[in-house]
Amino acid sequence: MMTSSASTITLLRRALAAILVLGIVGAEVELLLLKHTDGVWQLAPIVLNGVALLVCGWYALTRNAAAIRTLQAVMIIFLVSGGIGMIQHFRGNIAYAVDSNPSLAGRELYTEAVMGSTPTLAPGMMVQLALVGLAFAFRHPRLRAKPGSSGIVSESR
Repeated sequence: MMTSSASTITLLRRALAAILVLGIVGAEVELLLLKHTDGVWQLAPIVLNGVALLVCGWYALTRNAAAIRTLQAVMIIFLVSGGIGMIQHFRGNIAYAVDSNPSLAGRELYTEAVMGSTPTLAPGMMVQLALVGLAFAFRHPRLRAKPGSSGIVSESR
């Protein structure tokens, strides 16, 4: 029998998992609708989203520590990918702004780059999803299971 706080944590963990999966699916659909497929840099988040969905499915089926550890690794890659994406978007907007108006510099160039046609902060969604995934895995009971046991500690399926 679970305590009240354990059941609350289980409910929160399930909510985080649902938010993570819905966020990944939404991001994937948006990237595909925007045809974010021009080269390796643009394909990276599409592939990462696909990998993350596979890992979430693996966890849903097995509920084991290996799936959680793999999810944590994928979420770290999401963090890095989001940071690189923001830099890529920003640099692309700077290049476009300078091509369009070579006299831009300083604050005006920065403003133009941040507000450019390629949304500079859009890849931050990868960072947000990573944080949700890492919150889901934080102190997960399956990670405390003893080797050789079923991995079931205090969280129900």
